Amino acid sequence: MSSFSEFNLAPTTRAALAAMAIETPTPIQALALPHLLAGRDLIGQARTGSGKTLAFGIPLVERVDPRERAVQALVLAPTRELATQVGGVLEAVGKGRGLRVALIYGGRAFGPQESALRAGAQIVVGAPGRVLDLIRRGALRLDRVRYLVLDEADEMLDRGFAPDVERILAHAPRTRQPAL
Repeated sequence: MSSFSEFNLAPTTRAALAAMAIETPTPIQALALPHLLAGRDLIGQARTGSGKTLAFGIPLVERVDPRERAVQALVLAPTRELATQVGGVLEAVGKGRGLRVALIYGGRAFGPQESALRAGAQIVVGAPGRVLDLIRRGALRLDRVRYLVLDEADEMLDRGFAPDVERILAHAPRTRQPAL
């Protein structure tokens, strides 16, 4: 695919990409988008800076229903820095559709994160430890999650997050679409 116009994307998504001056899909995007937009599971691998966030972020934004005020997509990242970066990209791409993104990670007070969830966030981007904390507190429900991304899954495993990730996955429906 040589252009995002070759994909069946919402006008708001196209406008967000144009506002970001992104016109041509990177190799990982060209390979991943058709599968993820079709609802298929995906494991992708590419270097840092290759466009992986948009490779999973565009289909995620396309598939989340802005009218439904429940968490429909969960992106787990191994660090708060990566979670912040991913959250910023998803906010930029999903803004035109009115999607709410909640950033969830440690080192910050629980209150604002819980407020973002109560306000109707449809997309949660967070680190496994804090996501699990909010599930245990009853502030985060994953029963309506349809799209699950493990960003830098290999690094999460290297950092020992596997048990937390497994506990989190146990709270999400088995019918979710995973992307790693």
